Amino acid sequence: MKLDESPTARVLLALDLVQGSPGITADRLADKLGVSERAARRYVAILREAGIPIDSVRGRYGGYRVGRGLRLPPLVFSAAEALGLVMAVLDGHHDAGDPVDPVGSALGKIMRALPEPVAAQAEAVRRTAAPAPDRAAARPDPGITAVLVQACSDHRRVRLGYRSEAGSDWVADVEPWAVVVRHGRWYLLCRSLRSDALRAYRVDRVRGAEVLGDTFSPPSGLDPVALLEEHLAVGWEHDAEVVIDAPVDTVARCLPRSLGVLDPLDAGTTRLVGSTSNPQWYAQELTAIPASYRIVRSPAVQEAARLLGQRLLAAGGQPPA
Repeated sequence: MKLDESPTARVLLALDLVQGSPGITADRLADKLGVSERAARRYVAILREAGIPIDSVRGRYGGYRVGRGLRLPPLVFSAAEALGLVMAVLDGHHDAGDPVDPVGSALGKIMRALPEPVAAQAEAVRRTAAPAPDRAAARPDPGITAVLVQACSDHRRVRLGYRSEAGSDWVADVEPWAVVVRHGRWYLLCRSLRSDALRAYRVDRVRGAEVLGDTFSPPSGLDPVALLEEHLAVGWEHDAEVVIDAPVDTVARCLPRSLGVLDPLDAGTTRLVGSTSNPQWYAQELTAIPASYRIVRSPAVQEAARLLGQRLLAAGGQPPA
């Protein structure tokens, strides 16, 4: 039976749309179903009569959403979706084939919930794949990560046991603001109570996390990703200062925040101040600037930019401005 001939199919599709797009309005729901707005409201009423809690929220950002208490149906994946999920998990977590590992155990539960024909290919990949360990990967302990994420959500202070890159162990009380994942590494963005300063700790180096009774208020308007990238742009081996012949708004759209802090010198000139442990990478990132610029501090970055320009000329390209 075709969808346009089956009110029952439209009711089930309406439920799927409300679940997948919380806040969907009656007119959008009607458009997706290919019916009138009155008919869409009738399908919602049928779902409610069947005991499915569909809430209506009024206002500019209102719409339909599934309320609490709905028991979700069994997982339904296509063979391609199941295989893609297994591949993504294996690529990011190389112990996912181990049933004792938490991620491997969770993946196994998903596989067992799938119909046999769908699970067959995905299970074969999971069983036979032998991904090479990623030596640069830093996978934090799931239990510790869960404690930190919950503490961020509850705005509760935490006592961290930490091991630095040099191998020294210490304990610190912090106000956890957010857990941020950046380039495969997990960071806890927080305020250190001892130094009253912003800190970004690698979660994989946290050896213990004890939630304390004290609560706190995080900074208003906090942008965890932006703040982390700005924090990671300072304190490296090679300081850098670049004067750019373009307005600060133009430069900000072209460069990642991890390069440093942008300050407007005047309406048409911007100063970039940062640091790096990799001058070659820093010089390469600067080539995204759509204007002329001058590296006024950092001999290492200046030399890297000069060599980059020579390579581009030899390859027939344009050197950095």
